[in-house]
Amino acid sequence: MRLIGLVLALVSVLATPLASQAQQSPPTNVPRIGYLFLQSFATSAHLRDAFRQGLRDLGYVEGQNIQIELRNAEGHELV
Repeated sequence: MRLIGLVLALVSVLATPLASQAQQSPPTNVPRIGYLFLQSFATSAHLRDAFRQGLRDLGYVEGQNIQIELRNAEGHELV
């Protein structure tokens, strides 16, 4: 009985660091949002800032739990 208890205690001590490392690893599948602007990047800076602030208000942190892909049409209409 003592041997079984000793083995179980040893296994739990050795497994604890492995479990804590697994919880700290970054997510492997981070959601990606694509945002297409019709204006140039220079004239739409306030829109990008407001968009990012809205995501932060919802708990999203760019580069940690979400990725944002920005594109613009430089004033060309999209059909």
